[in-house]
Amino acid sequence: MIDKDAQRLDGSPRSFAIDCFVRDFPGFRPGYAVVVVDVIRATTVAVTAAVMGRRCFPAATIDAAVEVAEHLERPLLVGELGGNMPYGFDLDNSPAALAERSDTARPLVLVSTSGTQLMCEAAQAATATYAACLRNFAAQAAHLIAHHARVALVGAGSRGEFREEDQLCCAWIGQRLLAAGYEPEGDARSLVERWRDASVSEILSSNSVRFLRATGRERDLDYILAHVDDVDAVFAYTHGEIVMCV
Repeated sequence: MIDKDAQRLDGSPRSFAIDCFVRDFPGFRPGYAVVVVDVIRATTVAVTAAVMGRRCFPAATIDAAVEVAEHLERPLLVGELGGNMPYGFDLDNSPAALAERSDTARPLVLVSTSGTQLMCEAAQAATATYAACLRNFAAQAAHLIAHHARVALVGAGSRGEFREEDQLCCAWIGQRLLAAGYEPEGDARSLVERWRDASVSEILSSNSVRFLRATGRERDLDYILAHVDDVDAVFAYTHGEIVMCV
């Protein structure tokens, strides 16, 4: 997962962009490491699964998830589309519910409205693709600084919006890149400035939070707010699976 361009000797600056995935993957030039951020809830689920030692296979669609599951032993089908758990799935896209399970030997196949689709699309062109959330934003930033010269921090848009929780996570990673000498591209600097001194409680105005509360999923919100920067590890999406970088 090392971008040899990070060790360039031509003096050209390292840089980072912040963008949002709404319908199609943003058109970044080749050579970027892409960090996928879907705090509520797909990347939080993926990171939580990996931290527990559970294998995690993101899928872009329900059909793709079922196909992946057919090749695994006793898999858990986990996720949501349009906010609803698909028929026949074992678990909602819930980090809190996942954290309570002890059957970590069972692999997880994960599908979500935008987060897992973003991972799958990003991996087709990116130098490296990572899944990050508030749990490991600091570790993710440190890994990028050590290994990648060009970085795209991409939030998983929901209903056409770049949600506050994803802006916050992307900006907190970007803040550390900025401090390490990376040049911000486009609106990245203004997003970092907007969120650099924000507390995590500022995500409570998000429509994602309203959805969790309206549908009785407050446990997931509580879990996300209680697990900030508590994971010192980085997780790449490679060969269809979330793996810990070593």
